[in-house]
Amino acid sequence: MRTNPILSCVIPAYNEAENLPKFIPALVEKLEQQHLAGYEIIVIDDGSKDNTLTVLDGLVEQYPLRVLALSRNFGKEAALSAGLDHVTGDIALLIDADFQHPIDEIPTMLNLWRNGYDMVYGIRNRTTESWLKRLFTHSFYRILSLSSSVQIPENAGDFRLIDTKVITAIQNLPEKNRYMKGLYAWVGFKSVGLQFSEQERQYGTSSFNFKSLFNLALSGLTGFSDLPLRVCIYLGALLAFMAMSYGFWIIIETLVEGNKVAGWATLAAGMTLLGGIQLLFIGIVGEYIGRIYTEVKNRPKYIIAAEYSKDKSILPQPQQRLS
Repeated sequence: MRTNPILSCVIPAYNEAENLPKFIPALVEKLEQQHLAGYEIIVIDDGSKDNTLTVLDGLVEQYPLRVLALSRNFGKEAALSAGLDHVTGDIALLIDADFQHPIDEIPTMLNLWRNGYDMVYGIRNRTTESWLKRLFTHSFYRILSLSSSVQIPENAGDFRLIDTKVITAIQNLPEKNRYMKGLYAWVGFKSVGLQFSEQERQYGTSSFNFKSLFNLALSGLTGFSDLPLRVCIYLGALLAFMAMSYGFWIIIETLVEGNKVAGWATLAAGMTLLGGIQLLFIGIVGEYIGRIYTEVKNRPKYIIAAEYSKDKSILPQPQQRLS
């Protein structure tokens, strides 16, 4: 199994109509050079608004391609989950369709897997990014590392090769709010990092803007750490101590110097500060409650509208559509 595996490539795609016609042939050419018993390519169309599905429909006739068309845009984490749920090979390669993940690193990843590693994850070289983005990224991973019992490798992305035992473990995790990088680390197994430099995106623009990255970071922080709630406790205790100390000081001052009317500005500023902090704390608690509410509703992580393969186009049965 470790010498001659069947490889499943999982490719999430959102508005990748320009990249796919060149990426799929390049990927197939690289896979043909490896010592594989076979391979399949699973492309998950995450509700693209361009003609990605039309392009894939043409590619299906030429390559060992399976296309999962989601009913709408569920996000990359859900698209990756959909792909992993449909893997049939011994190992799975998670790779983006925009050429930013280097195809040339696939042989190295396979060799590391053959040497006994269950998961090989890519570690991005961020030297080409702005200093501000590097600062925010480093700060996020630092906070997550200090506040979580799970050690999530810094700068590890979705570009990775994972064994079927890891896939099975991830499939058994029922949560809907998914931070995949954290889930990969949580399930454990023998893993190793592989440094790589992210390539230039050949066509189109990335759908990951500041809002998307912020929401992803928030999912990671709330999913693998209770630090925000602990900050509320510690800061609340500190403010309570300061308020009691100030109240004690007012009592002493009144007994010594008598009652004074002055001090309305201090009172107004204090009320404003406490009101703002209370609203912030309510927002943090509300974020956790909202995620609990999402889990309790138990809605599917994704819905498959259709599945296309080389032999035929398959409309999933009702019991298969919700996952």
